[in-house]
Amino acid sequence: MWHPDDYLKQLLDDVRPAEAFEARTTEEWRAWQARLRAKFAELLAEPANRREPAPVLLEAADCGDYTRERIGIATYGNLALPMYVLKPKAYRRERGAVIALHGHGYGSRDLVALNPDGTAKTGDPGYQKNFAVELVRRGHLVVVPELLGFGDRKLAEDADRGDSCHRLSTNLLMLGQTMAGHRVYETLRCLDYVLARGDVDPARIGAMGISGGGLVASFAAAIDERIGAVVVSGYANTFQASILAIPHCIDNFVPGLARLAEMPDLLALIAPRPLLIEAGSRDPIFPLRAVDEAHGKLKAAYALLGAGPALAYDRFEGDHEISGELSFDWFAGLWASREEVAP
Repeated sequence: MWHPDDYLKQLLDDVRPAEAFEARTTEEWRAWQARLRAKFAELLAEPANRREPAPVLLEAADCGDYTRERIGIATYGNLALPMYVLKPKAYRRERGAVIALHGHGYGSRDLVALNPDGTAKTGDPGYQKNFAVELVRRGHLVVVPELLGFGDRKLAEDADRGDSCHRLSTNLLMLGQTMAGHRVYETLRCLDYVLARGDVDPARIGAMGISGGGLVASFAAAIDERIGAVVVSGYANTFQASILAIPHCIDNFVPGLARLAEMPDLLALIAPRPLLIEAGSRDPIFPLRAVDEAHGKLKAAYALLGAGPALAYDRFEGDHEISGELSFDWFAGLWASREEVAP
């Protein structure tokens, strides 16, 4: 009788998100979108002292049909972010660019077919399936940032551990900031870098993320319309059925977010831009029934805006993993029908 189970259940049952999607007209939609986007950005808490990227080349490799560079950019304060930039040797501007965002694991190297020590990966590609390489081989320029707390961006004390999510997240929360916000806003600094390159059509920039990278991709696109198309893999769900019901890394938590909006409401901020959701039937941390629920709510938002075909759903037989059946060719299909924009 002393256990707080019933108390917590009551707290969660009583949640009524203040900005749930209920628009019935496009005018109501625009007002709702502006309100929620501003409040959401405030909760994420952009870090202080934004800096210009000032890119520096760290290494370069010839990978046959594409090149792989590692580039460092400045982001906020004294933070610097390394990222891989994959570019097809036969790259054309109209093929566009994709920001590829990794989930939990050993960081950006996993997406570019490298082991943690930088040697070439062989055998099982893992749950992220080298998806940055799959995208560059479809002709896209692909930018793969090392998200804060992973890979080379762990705290020194965590050098022999998988990540620095816990220490960084808890300290940021005590300072009124969030890990999600840092990762989202640093991704937008990567977007600034892409736009400054001069070889990418601004109308053809997308983002794709898996798991925690799905959070970053969806949240970044929700607050910044420069991201024109999004693939969210192994993340789209409801907070009630996933983040608040199943143990998750603390980097997922943003104070007050559940009282502001449910996850489908935040994803609906992406509309009417193209959005593809990937969901595995056996995903143990983002239950499929709740993906279906989220997709149903998103269909209503896209339908209101006359953008139904822009919402796609790959509901595949699999675990917590990239599918790729639709997503690897999805950006190319979206952009192929548009007229080429002259450089």
